[in-house]
Amino acid sequence: MEKHSMQTEAPHPGTYLPAGYGPRYPPAAYQGPSERNGYPIPQPDYQGPQGPYPGPQGPYPGPHAGYPVPPGGYGSVGPGGFPVQNQPAYNHPAGPGGTPWMPAPPPPMNCPPGLEYLTQIDQILVHQQIELLEVLTGFETNNKYEIKNSLGQRVYFAVEDTDCCTRNCCGAARPFTLRILDNLGREVMTLERPLRCSSCCFPCCLQEIEIQAPPGVPVGYVTQTWHPCLPKFTLQNEKKEDVLKVVGPCVACSCCSDIDFELKSLDEESVVGKISKQWSGLVREAFTDADNFGIQFPLDLDVKMKAVMLGACFLIDFMFFEKTGNEDQRAGVWQ
Repeated sequence: MEKHSMQTEAPHPGTYLPAGYGPRYPPAAYQGPSERNGYPIPQPDYQGPQGPYPGPQGPYPGPHAGYPVPPGGYGSVGPGGFPVQNQPAYNHPAGPGGTPWMPAPPPPMNCPPGLEYLTQIDQILVHQQIELLEVLTGFETNNKYEIKNSLGQRVYFAVEDTDCCTRNCCGAARPFTLRILDNLGREVMTLERPLRCSSCCFPCCLQEIEIQAPPGVPVGYVTQTWHPCLPKFTLQNEKKEDVLKVVGPCVACSCCSDIDFELKSLDEESVVGKISKQWSGLVREAFTDADNFGIQFPLDLDVKMKAVMLGACFLIDFMFFEKTGNEDQRAGVWQ
């Protein structure tokens, strides 16, 4: 028991976790002997399962096939008392296990933990999952999104955290908290949308969303800019200084075509990227509010502003494409 408790949980090379973020899963060094595939290699001082296992059940017979041997001192366990290996494609709540996760790149300097994935990509795909209960009953459920790179590798998984009463009483105008998780299940970003007016007739109380990375630390904001005809938004940094603008079409009609919200410079003279609501097919568009988006931005754009663009995408989704039931689903007309 003393040997098990004295082992330390040092960061394991290959996960590139920043200081202060200990590994949540057994290090990859615990890989099994070649003749026992699936068994992790014990540390040099590990005596194996031959000795008596302390407890009322007598000698420890060893792990069953397919279960890894837990390293000593490792407290997080899964079914049967054994730690769960890092297999997010199967054990993570991100849905089907067939989608691979994007490998974690080395974190650059001054990059919030968890945002290092965004440093190497210039395009994000956001796919909202279809909720069967919502389709069959019209009962609004928490939204869930898969966030992928251009290769189809999952980068993040986003989950809405809103109570039932707020979802079904406020509809698409509801305030929400959106939690964005990485492949280890860590919450790397939090998006906070307060309750605001959904009509352009009230310019004093327009829409906005705050982006936090890590949670509790604001890195930027998306604020709606009043305009009588066009949906316009301003992307701001953590100091609420204007950096970029997003301008959408007057009528957001999703009939058999994509809808582009252009990312522009502050003077609106040059286009540097876009947020596109992608056509998902007649059946999906008509009977669900599960949408697909594509986000394009310069590769060398500040990683914090890439996170802010992701927040802008979710705000646009709720404002224009989340309408269901009596809210005139799929209308998408700028109010």
